[in-house]
Amino acid sequence: MNSDIQRKSTRQRSAIHAALAQEQRPLLPAEILALAQQSIPELGLATVYRNLKVLLESGEIQSVELPGEAPRYELADRGHHHHFQCRQCQQVFDIPGCPADIEGIAPAGFAVDHHDLTLYGICANCNGGAAVERPQKHQHEHKTCH
Repeated sequence: MNSDIQRKSTRQRSAIHAALAQEQRPLLPAEILALAQQSIPELGLATVYRNLKVLLESGEIQSVELPGEAPRYELADRGHHHHFQCRQCQQVFDIPGCPADIEGIAPAGFAVDHHDLTLYGICANCNGGAAVERPQKHQHEHKTCH
């Protein structure tokens, strides 16, 4: 990419970066566009995609890929974390940190080199802000595959 294009896009790129920083969660390109248009009303979706590509290549942002979903984007400086997707509004939220010894659930003899964890449910906003009572211990029934 030539330096003229990079210079020209600085204002747009800054607005996109600000949108991601403001929300503190992975966003779809259309969500980024809506937020960035608050400071640059003439910004278009094609420009958002071009700038997301530049920001990805520079390592400033990373994509969040959930099965069957379009990629979302978040700032790359958040450290290791996981995600929660609301089944009602479809928004994705960051979950800080990582469960202890998650690699320990791999079968004996397997070497884990990476993991992603996504929880699914209803977010606090869709749940009316009500606190959800958590069960003391949750057990799953596992069926054996043949």
